Amino acid sequence: MSRLWKEGCVRGRDLFHEVKRHGYTGSFSNLERLLTTWRHADKSESRAPLAPASIAPPVAAPTRVFDPTTGHLISPIVAASLCIKPRGLLTSSQAAKVDALKQAWPEFAVMRKLAMRFRGIFKSKKVSRLQDWLHDASETGVYGMQRFVRTLNRDIDAVRNAVEQPWSNGQTEGQINRLKTLKRAMYGRASAELLRARMLPISTPSYHTL
Repeated sequence: MSRLWKEGCVRGRDLFHEVKRHGYTGSFSNLERLLTTWRHADKSESRAPLAPASIAPPVAAPTRVFDPTTGHLISPIVAASLCIKPRGLLTSSQAAKVDALKQAWPEFAVMRKLAMRFRGIFKSKKVSRLQDWLHDASETGVYGMQRFVRTLNRDIDAVRNAVEQPWSNGQTEGQINRLKTLKRAMYGRASAELLRARMLPISTPSYHTL
């Protein structure tokens, strides 16, 4: 019976039929009681701690970067905003933060360099440089950049048009943002008529004295 169990026959009914063929005369309930003890033993072995050699080393925590001028921790939001801001537009305090981030995080330096190149593609409107940028960004090994490249490649024709064409939907997006801002300010305190009056220009009718 133990041989059948070790070979993988662990279902009670299947094992019962097999041992009956080999002369077992006991009941199924007696067999199940024995199998229960075997199952508990197998679970105990599976829960045993792993050998020290097979334990994966702990993942190092990301390096925390502090502002060299104030000593405050640089937050991820600040780091993201500085990553895409050109050097010429940085204040002296922001430039010091950028230098500290580049020194502590090589990935930040890579992403900032790619961000500046991407900005330059749109300013120069040279779509021929886009494919080289996509290739370099995908080869960096930085997950965020690789994911961004995959997103661009899903609609690459629209990206090329955005580089080459002078048209933009900025005006549309601006009006949508204005509408949402007004809705949030008026939510629960005004009607749709007042919202319409604030969104659309109101012309004052002129009255003539008869």
